[in-house]
Amino acid sequence: MANRILVVDDAAFMRMMIRDILGKNGFEVVGEANDGHQAIEKFKELRPDLVTMDITMPEMDGIQALKEIKKVDPNAKVIMCSAMGQQAMVIDAIQAGAKDFIVKPFQADRVLEAIKKTLG
Repeated sequence: MANRILVVDDAAFMRMMIRDILGKNGFEVVGEANDGHQAIEKFKELRPDLVTMDITMPEMDGIQALKEIKKVDPNAKVIMCSAMGQQAMVIDAIQAGAKDFIVKPFQADRVLEAIKKTLG
């Protein structure tokens, strides 16, 4: 069965890029969210195998959403997506329980490597 993935990013074209990479490689994108609040709701509703989470979003950022998702499910697998130069935030995210991170602009092989490694 295909792994079920929730894609979270405030930019629709970024979600589309990840969805495209995942779809071509046999993963199923079960939902999308464009901010942290929506990410938490979708996570509770869909219980995906993995979440790709943008760090910088309006309303609630990815690190806050990650912490809330970890409260819902301590075993949640979340990979953070960050722009260049957000190292400090990436460290915060890893400390909050993120499994890995990928840097924008996305490179398909790096995205897949992070996801396969995280799903084990």
